[in-house]
Amino acid sequence: MSAPAELERLLGIMARLRDPLQGCPWDLQQDFASIAPYTIEEAYEVADAIDRGDLDDLCDELGDLLLQVVFHAQMASEQGAFGFADVARAISDKMQRRHPHVFAQVQVDGAEDVNSNWEAIKRAERAAKGDADTSALAGISRGLPEWQRAVKLQSRAARVGFDWPGPAPVLDKVREELDEVAAEFARGPVQDNQARLEEELGDLLFVCANLARHAKVDVGAALRHANHKFERRFRAMEAQAAAAGASMAGLDLEAQERLWEQAKAAEAKP
Repeated sequence: MSAPAELERLLGIMARLRDPLQGCPWDLQQDFASIAPYTIEEAYEVADAIDRGDLDDLCDELGDLLLQVVFHAQMASEQGAFGFADVARAISDKMQRRHPHVFAQVQVDGAEDVNSNWEAIKRAERAAKGDADTSALAGISRGLPEWQRAVKLQSRAARVGFDWPGPAPVLDKVREELDEVAAEFARGPVQDNQARLEEELGDLLFVCANLARHAKVDVGAALRHANHKFERRFRAMEAQAAAAGASMAGLDLEAQERLWEQAKAAEAKP
């Protein structure tokens, strides 16, 4: 079947699931707020499939993500707010409007010009909507994961010159913030100093995000790879423990550390 036919089929399935008389009880209970976490989760699963280079899984995950768009559009349609066609028209209009070098007669000289035009058009769009915020930080969504928002805030500030000249001073700042975190831990029991620890740890994480930006490393990808590495090694530890007739919970920390080092060494072998 063609793409339009398959899309019509999907829209019909979603409408049936939300039918008040013949629909699915679970789907009927949902609203925008309850579905939002699934939307975020599906976006991350798309990123994971890309990271693994699994194109078959990517096709499946993109379908799951598309379903989220269809779900939200169906609920909005039921309220008389907008429908899927409105969503598609809005993004099509936006993409044409923000690519005048493709769909109009604007001349650009490389990707930097494209980015500059994109931001200028976004500012004009916000102004047309009556948004009076003229800050360099305007328009950065508060709904982003905080690590991603941190990088966007830093990148926007850098555009007007508020940035470290390179990674070396950022590394110095990381050490400074780490020392401040250590000082807060030294004050006494953590339960008595939660507010200060949260503040100092937040500063440390913010600077680490800045360091990743200077390294041109995507923070989300870096964390995802670190998570995968930890999971891989921990599962190897569990397997080693089971092979020895033990369980992880039954081993003391010293024995667990030995298993961790074995798992690391096994990965290092050619």
